[in-house]
This record gives sequence, structure tokens and C-alpha cells, in this order.
Amino acid sequence: MSAVDITGADAIHPGYGFLSENYHFAEIVTKSNIKFIGPSAEIIKKMGDKIEAKRTAKKLGLPIIEGSEGKINSLEEAKKISSNIGYPVMIKASAGGGGKGMKLVKNKNELDSALSLAKQEAKKYFLNDEIYIEKYFEKPRHIEVQILSDKKNTIHLGERDCSVQRKHQKLIEESPSPVLNESTRQDLLKKTLEMVSKLNYEGAGTVEFMYDNGKFFFLEMNTRIQVEHPVSEIRGGIDIVKEQIKIASKGKTSLKQSDINFRGHVIECRINAEDPSKNFQPSPGTIEMCHLPSGFRTRVDGAVYQGYKVTPYYDSMICKLICHGRNRTEAIQRMRRSLDEFVIEGITTTIDLHKKLLNHKKFIDSNFNVTWLDQEKII
Repeated sequence: MSAVDITGADAIHPGYGFLSENYHFAEIVTKSNIKFIGPSAEIIKKMGDKIEAKRTAKKLGLPIIEGSEGKINSLEEAKKISSNIGYPVMIKASAGGGGKGMKLVKNKNELDSALSLAKQEAKKYFLNDEIYIEKYFEKPRHIEVQILSDKKNTIHLGERDCSVQRKHQKLIEESPSPVLNESTRQDLLKKTLEMVSKLNYEGAGTVEFMYDNGKFFFLEMNTRIQVEHPVSEIRGGIDIVKEQIKIASKGKTSLKQSDINFRGHVIECRINAEDPSKNFQPSPGTIEMCHLPSGFRTRVDGAVYQGYKVTPYYDSMICKLICHGRNRTEAIQRMRRSLDEFVIEGITTTIDLHKKLLNHKKFIDSNFNVTWLDQEKII
């Protein structure tokens, strides 16, 4: 808060980092008579607790993944629930995110150790060892809906398909999803708007779903702007951060759903300081050479430059490359060209992996799911 005092700021935008979903921080900001650009601390707390978020989503009419009704209190309870819904199951941290505190259990013999490991990881990363169990989908897509709301008026900026992942973390996002038919898409968007409009929600948010065998199931809600928000910004022609500030300042948005004109197809690649050939091991160090791609409908979000030092202490993402095309084929072609232009030396990055993915038949045909990179070695 000292930065607020020094600058005389009257509002704080928390970005998408550690503080963006910290309800304690939102409470402190609000009690200090500073505007927190985002939803209320109450909403952040409710939807940040994955167990409570599932209850809320179910109450508000969204389909949820079969599993425990609340936190798991004992191994015996875990055994009973897992047996009832059938293996494989996924153990998840109630306060989790970013793939932390998640353990896949393929059979009953793995349950005890997975339960202990998930609780330990949850305690380490979130200071909260509450866990719950859900049915594990073996070949789902990960699809999410971007929303903006001023408590009274809620609009969507379409869906994003985030199914190219490693270790439960996203690598490539695109919009629109190439696997949804228009009827399913409209049903998903309609149900999402109905849920959010009942939450008394303010600001930007993302509602995430698992999509499996033609059906979607609520996964979680992120009460903040997402890393991949540029995908929706470009396709919808809206500056989401600008709209967040407007809503926080005026208490309402001037946008109507009819103002959103979707154009073409957008793809984003997360450029991470990681070595994909070593199970995505972090690759800290100093960037010795840096050349960023540029050109028509090409955007780079980041602050990398020659001499930039990448530390091992935070998330490995160093920038994002976003390309827009009139259709998916053109967006892929533009992304390939941009990746070929992108040069970072001194550290290992995911650029070469992205080149292979954008040329891979499975990606071109959109014949993949969230487990693709865990099951197939690409590089």
C-alpha cells in the first residue's frame, strides 16, 4: 500500500498475478478507501474456494463434474466416493490453481499416497490443505468463457479453447473453439451469462469448463483478467483492461452484447523459459539476443529484451505471442511466420515446441485434448 501513498492513486488494478485473487488484499484495499478494480472480496473468496464455487455453480444451474460434495475428511471417505463415481479420479486442492495440488488416481491402490501428496502440495502452495475429488475425464477439451459485468449487465466476449496444455497448465489458446458447433456454443454462452448475472459480479472474469463427448461441465471461475485475455480482446475488438477501469470508475459498462463484433480467428502461444525436452524444466538465465516478431495482426505482450535476466523464482512465462487471421488456417499461418521470426538466445524457451505444434497434423485438424503433450513426446 506504500505505492498508493507515494503516487496518490485512488484505485488498484491487481493484474493476473498473486494478488488478483487474494480476497484479503481486496478487503485491505477497500477498507483503505481505495477502489479495487475487480469483484468484491466476498465474490473472490466464494469463487476462489473450488468447493464453494462448485456448489454455487450447481445452485445457479450449471452442470458440474461428478465428485465429492465438499472437502475430503478421511481416506475412508475418499475411498467410498472414488468407488461410487469410478476410477480414474482427480484429487484437487480447494484453494488450487495453476496445476498445483492436483493428483490423478487410476486405481484404489494409488489413492492413499496421492491423497497425502495432494494435501502436502496444497498446504505448501496455498497454505490450505483442503482437497476434494472429481471424476477424471480422460480426453476432454478445456473451454472457457470471457465475461464482463457491472452487477446489472453481463456480456460475454466469446469462448477460448485452451486444450493444449502441459502439467495442467495452458500453452496455446485460441478463439473460437474449433470443436464446438453453433448450437453447443450458444448454449454454453447463454448458461454462463445466466450464472454470472446472478452473482452480483463486477469486472472481468472467466468461467472455465471441461468439454467431453458433446457435454460441458463447470470447472472453476477465475475472478480476474486471464493471461490469455488478448485472444478475446482481439477477436471481440474490446480493450478488456480499459473496460475494467471504466466499470470500477463509473459502476457500469456502456457495452451491450450487440456491441461485440467477433472477427476471424485468434491464437496465442505462451513463450516460457522452459526446456520441453527435459519435462519443461525451468531455464533461468540472461537473454543474450532478442528479436521480437512484428507485422500485420501480430502482437507480443511482454517485457523481454537483450540483457533481461530470467529468474527461477516466479512463473516461467516471459511473454505471449498473439496472431489474428480471417480464419483458423490464416491464423495458424501467421503464427508459424511469427514464431520463425522470434529469436531468443541465452536461455531455452518453448518457441521451438510451438513451431512443431503449429505444424503438427493433430493441431491442424484440431484432433487433440488436454492430455496430448503428457502422452506424446513432441520435442
